[in-house]
Amino acid sequence: MSDGSPGDTSSHAVPTSDSPGDGGDGQRVRRRRLAPFIALAVALVLGALFVVLATSETSPSDEVSSFAVGKPAPQITGTTLDGKAFDLSRRKGSWVVLNFFNTTCLPCRAEHPELVAFYDQQQSLGLAGAELYTMTWGADRDADVRTWFVDNGGDWPVVDDTNGKNAVSLGVAQVPETWIVDPQGVIVARIPSQITADSLSRLVQQFRDQEATEGSNGGSTA
Repeated sequence: MSDGSPGDTSSHAVPTSDSPGDGGDGQRVRRRRLAPFIALAVALVLGALFVVLATSETSPSDEVSSFAVGKPAPQITGTTLDGKAFDLSRRKGSWVVLNFFNTTCLPCRAEHPELVAFYDQQQSLGLAGAELYTMTWGADRDADVRTWFVDNGGDWPVVDDTNGKNAVSLGVAQVPETWIVDPQGVIVARIPSQITADSLSRLVQQFRDQEATEGSNGGSTA
């Protein structure tokens, strides 16, 4: 038993959280306390990213430069889900819009009603309207694509490009991505983001008007 004298060393020290032996336990406790806040922060960031991707829209100013814009379109071929051959070079004389799409892509899914509206707008123009083609992208099963169009509308042709040949030819790295090809087979615009029906229609009409103006000027100086 200790008598409290200065030389007595038998009194017991009370451990504290600062004791060296408890450092690992203290760190683990602190990590456990921080874990819910870290998880919440990550969830908020991912949620914000989802909102941006799902609601982002484009306008004519969202066009970007590309090695292909302003040049004749490369060979773009394939087979539609209806079993018909597709060859872009055989569509010369018409304005053509190619939209690369995947059923699992959230911006693609959000964009689809706009494409339905764009298609209806162009159909109302008769022969002057642009032709719309969906190009499948990535590992998308034909059955899933068919089901998507049945459930969500869209009567335009869908070209199977799950082997990526056409995407590689144009340098498509992600979807949705939309390309506009003029009646001479020259690529005039690339839009690597979600579009709206009105913005896409305005852009196509802008190029139509530009072509008409250039043709008129050329005719007057001939």
